[in-house]
Amino acid sequence: MEINWYGHACFRLKDRNLTIVCDPYDKSIGLTLPRLKADVVTVSHDAPGHSFTEAVKEYRKVFSGPGEYEVEGVFITGIATSHGKNSAGIADPNTVFIFEFPEMTIAHLGDLGHVLTESQVEALPNIDVLLIPVGGRHTLDAAMAAEVIGIVEPRIVIPMHYRMEGTAEHLEPLDRFLKEMGVPAPEPVAALRITKGQLPEETQVIVMDVK
Repeated sequence: MEINWYGHACFRLKDRNLTIVCDPYDKSIGLTLPRLKADVVTVSHDAPGHSFTEAVKEYRKVFSGPGEYEVEGVFITGIATSHGKNSAGIADPNTVFIFEFPEMTIAHLGDLGHVLTESQVEALPNIDVLLIPVGGRHTLDAAMAAEVIGIVEPRIVIPMHYRMEGTAEHLEPLDRFLKEMGVPAPEPVAALRITKGQLPEETQVIVMDVK
């Protein structure tokens, strides 16, 4: 399995049979997404920072809501959750996507804005890699993210959707999350290539460089 991060909430997940791009964004967030190729695109919610499918070439499927899907032997489950409340006090919908590859299971939480409910947790399989927003505002802040991690108990945690150079000032920086988790700042990795047998026994936080 190979995982690459392109900033904000955009990841590319790739195994020998399938390539998935999660939450492609447009330039409005302050970053420029390179042209990507994928078989499948997932969109956690309808916002320019998460739904710019035009940035991805040659995809066959777009999944943008709750449901159960299968592509090339990979089972994809969308779970209905909520984004944080907007200025009108309304919580917009968000879809958490679970990707059950033959070798490992990855969860992309999109713009999740609340701690998962008991029924949502029960709908999750065992998660090997958790892609989790940590920047606050309409998404999980550092404390909430740490609580979700404690509930889900993934093997690897990759933080996303936090303040970076050029992005929105209202997002919290990564160091708040690392402090909340009680871990020193790890050396960022350019790409994560990992097999099931290489997963750590205890939950490990991995910070990624933007591809």
